[in-house]
Amino acid sequence: MCDFHLALSTHRVDHPFMMKEYTENQRTESTEQLRLHRNRLLARNSDFPANWTVPGCLGVTQTSGWVTFFGHQHMSGVAHFSLIASTPEIFNSTVSFYTALGFSEVVLYDVYDLKSVRQPEHADSSQKETWLHSFGSSGLIQDDITLKIRLCPGCDVRVPAPNPQAEDISDDLRARRSSVSLFVNNLQTVIDKLKELSVHYQCRPDENSPVEIHVMDPTGLVLGFTNKENSFASRSTRKPQKLEPTSMMKDIPKLIEEISQGKSSEKRRKRIGVMTSGGDSQGMSAAVRAVVRMSYIRGCEPYGIYEGYEGLVQGGDLIKKMQWQDVRGWLSEGGTLIGTARCASFRERPGRLTAAKNLILAGIDALVICGGDGSLTGADIFRAEWSGLVQELISTGQLTEEQCAPYRFLTIVGLVGSIDNDMASTDATIGAYSSLTRICEAVDSIFATAYSHSRAFVVEVMGRHCGWLALMAGLSTGADFVFIPEHPPQPGWEDNMCKVLAKHRQIGKRTTIIIVAEGAIDTNLQPIKPNYIKDICSQRLNLDTRVTTLGHTQRGGVPCFFDRMLATLQGVEAVQAVLDATPDTPSPMIGINENRISRKPLMEAVRLTHSVAKAIESKDFDKAIGLRDPEFVEHLDAFRWTNAWSEDIESDFKLPPEKRLRIAIIHVGAPAGGMNAATRAAARYCINRGHTPLAVYNGFPGLCRHEAVSEADSLSHVLDWMDVEDWIIRGGSEIGTNRATPDMDLGTTAYMFQKHKFDAVMIVGGFEAFVALGQLTKARSSYPAFRIPMVCLPATISNNVPATEYSLGSDTALNVIVHYCDTIKQSASASRRRVFIVEVQGGRSGYLSVLSGLTVGALAIYSPEEGIKLKTLADDADYLRKTFAREKGEGRHGKLLIRNEMASQTYTTEVIGKMYEEESEGRYETRTSVLGHVQQGGNPSPMDRVRATRLAVRCMHFLEDCAYGVNKVDDNSTVIGVKGSAIVFTNILEAEEKEADMKNRISRNNWWAELKQLSDLLQRGTPELIASNYQLKDLPL
Repeated sequence: MCDFHLALSTHRVDHPFMMKEYTENQRTESTEQLRLHRNRLLARNSDFPANWTVPGCLGVTQTSGWVTFFGHQHMSGVAHFSLIASTPEIFNSTVSFYTALGFSEVVLYDVYDLKSVRQPEHADSSQKETWLHSFGSSGLIQDDITLKIRLCPGCDVRVPAPNPQAEDISDDLRARRSSVSLFVNNLQTVIDKLKELSVHYQCRPDENSPVEIHVMDPTGLVLGFTNKENSFASRSTRKPQKLEPTSMMKDIPKLIEEISQGKSSEKRRKRIGVMTSGGDSQGMSAAVRAVVRMSYIRGCEPYGIYEGYEGLVQGGDLIKKMQWQDVRGWLSEGGTLIGTARCASFRERPGRLTAAKNLILAGIDALVICGGDGSLTGADIFRAEWSGLVQELISTGQLTEEQCAPYRFLTIVGLVGSIDNDMASTDATIGAYSSLTRICEAVDSIFATAYSHSRAFVVEVMGRHCGWLALMAGLSTGADFVFIPEHPPQPGWEDNMCKVLAKHRQIGKRTTIIIVAEGAIDTNLQPIKPNYIKDICSQRLNLDTRVTTLGHTQRGGVPCFFDRMLATLQGVEAVQAVLDATPDTPSPMIGINENRISRKPLMEAVRLTHSVAKAIESKDFDKAIGLRDPEFVEHLDAFRWTNAWSEDIESDFKLPPEKRLRIAIIHVGAPAGGMNAATRAAARYCINRGHTPLAVYNGFPGLCRHEAVSEADSLSHVLDWMDVEDWIIRGGSEIGTNRATPDMDLGTTAYMFQKHKFDAVMIVGGFEAFVALGQLTKARSSYPAFRIPMVCLPATISNNVPATEYSLGSDTALNVIVHYCDTIKQSASASRRRVFIVEVQGGRSGYLSVLSGLTVGALAIYSPEEGIKLKTLADDADYLRKTFAREKGEGRHGKLLIRNEMASQTYTTEVIGKMYEEESEGRYETRTSVLGHVQQGGNPSPMDRVRATRLAVRCMHFLEDCAYGVNKVDDNSTVIGVKGSAIVFTNILEAEEKEADMKNRISRNNWWAELKQLSDLLQRGTPELIASNYQLKDLPL
């Protein structure tokens, strides 16, 4: 695969099937064969451009940094592209460069070589041509692609070709427009090869866990390597890949082993200071809790630095040693409980000198700082000056040489706490999803009053140079219009906005919701203010318009499940980063990429973050949005496709009649949050493309027994654009769901497929949907009606569907459990002598129990993967009894245990409760609580809404690709899944064979299983810690 993400486009060509056909006729050995293949295509396709010299050629011309091409800005299935070198030196270097990467010479041409014969495929302006070919899986590059390198002396070279071996290429290569990405399976092999060639390269997100690698070739072309199926993460056109298990914390087993062996103990216990700085965000307190407790577990001493940098400068009581029990209950607290404040004095060297003195006096030589880019920049400056500050303290007599000797080196580790999610090099920041939850709660509430009065609301959200909150809020609430700084409208945007809003009102909408980021601008950098938008709506459209500025409510409230988990895992990793640090190690920033906690160079991440603001200020909006995560662009497209009427988007988005499909949407299994959002997105995408979405009511029984199919077309108006208007905020299943699978009557099911002329099917549901797709696929040999593209979109609170790490509804369920447990713990804390045992659902998958236990601070987690042994219950009962004996009724924090509904058939929730009370010796009493179907939630969480929309649009892309024969794949019956931040399609039969435990109805790849050990550590500590000489108040309670 070759993906072009270039900026210059002169006209559009729609022949991707030609290019794919060429790649299937691969390993061409001569120019004559290329010519014959071109003629064969011309004979079979009269509309194929005859002036193209090579089948699949995009007409790409590279002239040392400038690219002109004919075709799409993003194309898949490219057969070849051309590079032009202006000098023999560049030509020879380019040939050597690509040969070293695994390309093979297949055609040589030299105008001065009498043995060379010019063929029609050779350009007239070429003095030399070398054609290189990558033979797919047999080499480094995983697809067959031909590279034509041409020597054209005297060509117009506008930009000098850089030296790819130069070490001073510091700008982000991804921001350059001349760029080609190639698919490889093993990125580490690419890194090794580039190191061998002494070529400068850039890895994203980092070299330890790369997803993309970028390098500049001798002509100035930026060459990218990626292990994602598409460098834009938009469509998947490759054969589905096996989903390998990943882990949020990739080294948890190693961590547990080191702790058990006591590898981190030192003669002088390392003292780690933890502080929060800048604007507060939900989850900061959870991060502090993780740092404090993991510090004790690793044999270190944690110190809390209160009031941010102000506490560093003032010292004294603002730098305190924190005890284990000091951070009990902090998981559920919003903001930061150790305070944050602006500190002008720290910006000056005298202030930093005082801060250094206070740290040395406290014996602290490591800082974990949770804050935004400004706070982390200040921390890195502090580290850079540290040796000089220490020397100045000695020379001025403020401290002695002996006092400073152990503290010659300062370790800085950064955690990103920001509700804007504006930090580069990480997929999410602490507090971002909690803030998005507050916004969605507010807009959901506003929707009711807007509907009652048929009003328009302009909602302003935070985000100066980052529109993530505004875009995600618009996508999660079905807003009519969104203004973000990365994608500003052209001057005169008022006319376009009024046209869109008027059209939406014309088709029956009673509400108008406009989301505005506080940093919204137009392309002339003129601010777009909510009150101005209000005036436009009132004056031009005569709408009763109100302005709502959410302000600091976005920073308030308790953290959502995801922020608790993210803060906890990053806090644990921060302590490990402190122990791994050396004087030569750059200050790390702890982030999350591809579902893994990762470390990045702190200042590199800050630099990239600042470059977005600079790009916006210089009106280079393409660069600004290019520096965002690829998901950002995909979400922007999804918003336009699912919230704008077809007349409001590009005229060529609607397909011609012969390419329009009849796509069925079926819900199978138990209800889950996000089902309706996925159906809404799929239906609206289909309507805008010209397809006919068919809603099948009540699953397969409804299809077979009642013929319950409604057509979302202009004839019946049963499920049209307006019918799904507010489905994005609704839980459950509006079209009904059923656990029955099609094997109950395959013949009738096939008849109904034929009767309703299904061209493609999307099945939304849990493990039953997975099974149903497998049954339909296996029955294809007997029922031709099933030989159509089909895809399963996993949606279940249990998150037990194979081939994906996340299922729709699981985040909603976890948020319900987390908030329920918070309330239960409040009751337990009030009584002081009470233990609650909470039973959660999940079937034979412990996902809900493990993740909820980690994020509510459960004393014990009982999951079906480990089961329940009598010895385990005896140990836990003994632990509880001793804990309450130590507290003597003074502890005010409730005790909570989480049990999966199928952890044991013998030791039920009621039995465990009675056993614990019997063993309590009167020191405590137990209560049980079964959540039941409340876990299916009310309104879906914002994360489930966004995932549902993104995945549904991807499903439509997949079904279109398979149905048209464009980039056609043999595996057109697949399961769509989330792997890290990428989306993959896995063949259903392969998933059943390799990844599914059909007997227990679970996936074999449980990335979350190791987190149970971490939860136990953070709640109870280690036996060595409990048995150590810490004071009583240091013990885990």
